[in-house]
Amino acid sequence: MKLYRTSQRIVLEHEAAFFPLPEGESWDRLINDSRLVDRLRSIAAGSGGQPRLDEEILAPVGGQEVWAAGVTYLRSRTARIEESHSAGGSAFYDAVYQADRPELFFKASPWRVRAPGAPVRIRRDARWSVPEPELVLCINARGEIVGYTIGNDMSSRDIEGENPLYLPQAKIYDGACSIGPALLVREAPIASDTAIAMSVRRDGRAVFDGRTTLAQMRRTPEELVRWLYRETSFPQGCLLLTGTGIVPPDDFTLASGDEITIDIPPIGTLINRVE
Repeated sequence: MKLYRTSQRIVLEHEAAFFPLPEGESWDRLINDSRLVDRLRSIAAGSGGQPRLDEEILAPVGGQEVWAAGVTYLRSRTARIEESHSAGGSAFYDAVYQADRPELFFKASPWRVRAPGAPVRIRRDARWSVPEPELVLCINARGEIVGYTIGNDMSSRDIEGENPLYLPQAKIYDGACSIGPALLVREAPIASDTAIAMSVRRDGRAVFDGRTTLAQMRRTPEELVRWLYRETSFPQGCLLLTGTGIVPPDDFTLASGDEITIDIPPIGTLINRVE
């Protein structure tokens, strides 16, 4: 089952039919409902399903903070070591990858998150910018994973590589995070062989294609959630980007007008253009 936030209401998708939830339904209250799956099944079993969704889709975020985990894939570890070598960061990125404690950092306030189809940005003071396609966990206030969606963690690699203490500036700025299109709600964990693919098109032609699977993650989603909630509370729940295993080559940087497409088959496709 999938949930969409639209410009008019929340809509449930089940077996190719779309079921509008009652007007005034709160996203924050919904994802924190202890009987969420049962409630959605009840709605899907009723009448009123529609064959398509014609409304504008918003990001699946209400009052949730957005956080991110770093260096969770070997490919990301290698890229971080390479970009920060001259700043002396290579040793501690390897240490973070091997450590019990993961790297966790704040990514975006809800109002900063860009919706599917909305423009994302590269920093004007950056020379080397990349998209980072990631599985996103939707976690309720009790620390339970209630669903999965797609995220794009826009990053300025030259700024982070200059000094790892600049990571907030490399990661947190206007237009640096897009999430969507839907929240996949399921009781069972998402399969480890789930594929993630990303392509970047420029002037109508592909300039980068990459793919990985969740099996390449060193840490499990549940492990990341336990660390995030260890000493921090989230009254409305939280969204957590789980890291990237797809990193373009060092000679690649995004340009204005590029179209970024991220696909995770059980969830859907997130598309944003760089403004």
